[in-house]
Amino acid sequence: MFKYAIPKFPAANVQQAVAFYEQKLGFRKLFDYGDYAAVKRDDVEIHLWECHDKTIAENTACRIKVEGIETLYAEYRQAGVIHPNGALETKPWGMKEFFALDLDGNGLFIFE
Repeated sequence: MFKYAIPKFPAANVQQAVAFYEQKLGFRKLFDYGDYAAVKRDDVEIHLWECHDKTIAENTACRIKVEGIETLYAEYRQAGVIHPNGALETKPWGMKEFFALDLDGNGLFIFE
């Protein structure tokens, strides 16, 4: 039985990515080994690894289920991290969701 997953996102500068997750996305740093780090918010953990190929980050994403999506959307909108085409809406498949980007272009599909 699967219990949970931890996505690994590429970051051109891991320390800058950690700071972005802390300051803009509300995560806290778990550890930082220089070229590899982890952040966590509530029960969601994301690992960050050093990668200088921006196309990898721009093609990487994960989906995160939340409660209280309207409040989180307002927080992330204020932080300026919502993708230009990622506004909060109910999708045809019935999920209410929005799309945010981290510093390197990794996608976070937030849904409820």
